[in-house]
Amino acid sequence: MDELRKGVSRRADISPELLAQLNAGTAASATLAEGLAIDFAALLVATVPDMPADSVEVVREMAAEGITRRMDAVGELLLRHLTLDGLPTLTEHASDTARGWACYVIGRAPKLKLNAKLSLIRPLADDRHFGVREWAWMALRPHLAKNVGHAVKALTPWVSAGSPNVRRFASEATRPRGVWCSHIDALKQNPELALPLLEPLKADPAKYVQDSVGNWLNDAAKSQPAWVKALCERWQKESPLEATARICQRALRSV
Repeated sequence: MDELRKGVSRRADISPELLAQLNAGTAASATLAEGLAIDFAALLVATVPDMPADSVEVVREMAAEGITRRMDAVGELLLRHLTLDGLPTLTEHASDTARGWACYVIGRAPKLKLNAKLSLIRPLADDRHFGVREWAWMALRPHLAKNVGHAVKALTPWVSAGSPNVRRFASEATRPRGVWCSHIDALKQNPELALPLLEPLKADPAKYVQDSVGNWLNDAAKSQPAWVKALCERWQKESPLEATARICQRALRSV
């Protein structure tokens, strides 16, 4: 998250001054607690001053609902109002939440094919803020889940990218179970479908990527433990490196 400022871990510790900045979009959140404290309706008005009042009211009425549901709802409202032509208003904003909304605008765009969505989401998948990188994969996950074969093919070049953020997106977005998201049944039952993404990452030097691959396989092990054990055994023979050992340890932690 915001590496220039040490954030607070409890909502009660957020100062009125900081909360005002978060709601105005002039400061980025530095912790999950800060991100959850943001008044979406206030930030929406600050970000898009001409947003219709009825849309703002819809957002205000959703204040008690879950964060992912609210992110998705705001993305839909912004898509209607700004269209894709207005994306720079969000993608260039100082607020990480506003840039997260951009992810959902892209995810919600009905006429965009998967490759076009991936092209637009890639800078956000490589965003400087951890939170935006999470919103990027969560916003596209439903579209990736619709056709796993197509998704794997489209994401295969991503696992060779220079940025660990981009490589990690390919793994995290396709986790069979994932976090704060629906499962992908095809990958729970047939995890081997994702081997074109996993194989190139089996010795990735970045711990950020290693954690994601290990978690991917740990997800798969809940449905296909024998397959994950066999894969890890093969990987450790083919790649007797610390990175691979770390991935496999994480993969097998629940088996």
